[in-house]
Amino acid sequence: MAMLLITTAVSAGVVADVRAALRRHDLQGARKTLDDYRRRNGDTPEALAALSWLARGSLDAKQIDQAESYAGETRKLVTARITAGSLDADSNLALALGAAIEVHAGILAGRGDRAEAVSFLRRELKTWWDTPVRARIQKDLNLLTIEGRPAPPLRVEEWLGPKPTPLSALRGHPVLLFFWAHWCADCTDQIPALIRVQEKYGPRGLVLIGPTQHYGYVARGEEASREQETKYIDAMRTSLYAPLKGMPVPLDEENFRVYGSSTVPTLALLDRQGVVRLYHPDVIPYDELAAALERVLARPASAQAKPAAAPHTR
Repeated sequence: MAMLLITTAVSAGVVADVRAALRRHDLQGARKTLDDYRRRNGDTPEALAALSWLARGSLDAKQIDQAESYAGETRKLVTARITAGSLDADSNLALALGAAIEVHAGILAGRGDRAEAVSFLRRELKTWWDTPVRARIQKDLNLLTIEGRPAPPLRVEEWLGPKPTPLSALRGHPVLLFFWAHWCADCTDQIPALIRVQEKYGPRGLVLIGPTQHYGYVARGEEASREQETKYIDAMRTSLYAPLKGMPVPLDEENFRVYGSSTVPTLALLDRQGVVRLYHPDVIPYDELAAALERVLARPASAQAKPAAAPHTR
């Protein structure tokens, strides 16, 4: 899974060490690593990012009480450190806060309190609307609510490749949205499945759209102007993504926020009435994607279920 970079790279020290221990399913070792670091260095932004990984690791290990404790501690410590613009300036703080919110929502949903998880995420979305955490909270909210609802419109004022058609004008067609980033290796790993999907389902009306956005840098993290990065993105589109023939590429940061694309790739499949039937952050295998398309195409457009009203998110 490729996580969306916010501004600066996360520390390769304690965060990497804690994550390595968690990959070995060594929660005790991860805790000891972080405890040792905090004794020497205090609650630095890197320590809080590592603490948020402990919350996620504990949740994955179904140590719910411990996960809740770590998430609560993370959020308390991050909130105490936040000053104007600090979430934008330090990716460790933003990642730590986003993870703490995600873990708490996951605990609520895992306990069967889905409605409370949704309410919690909507409150958090309002609180952190104008920060880098917004997209991640929206992702977690979308995972609980977006399927079965009308797809949010895409902004298409700027684009690469063919001019994108507004989603409202694509009714009658299934639409696959593929959110990608120029730095994302997992996105290129998704390409073979998308080629197969285009070949099989393009003749049956499938439309593929590939939104992306600016990140402020190009190859090897080199800072770049918007114009320079646009040229770089287009070079990626016409080389690595060339096999996805005819894919329009809307270029807009707000699309990523609205669709919660804090993880790339993110894929969303819309039925012929413009209702989201699949929302999937991360790479998705061809068989799973094809099965979802078969379900959408098996029903005539006139038989599509009436979509639920779009939720208020702010």
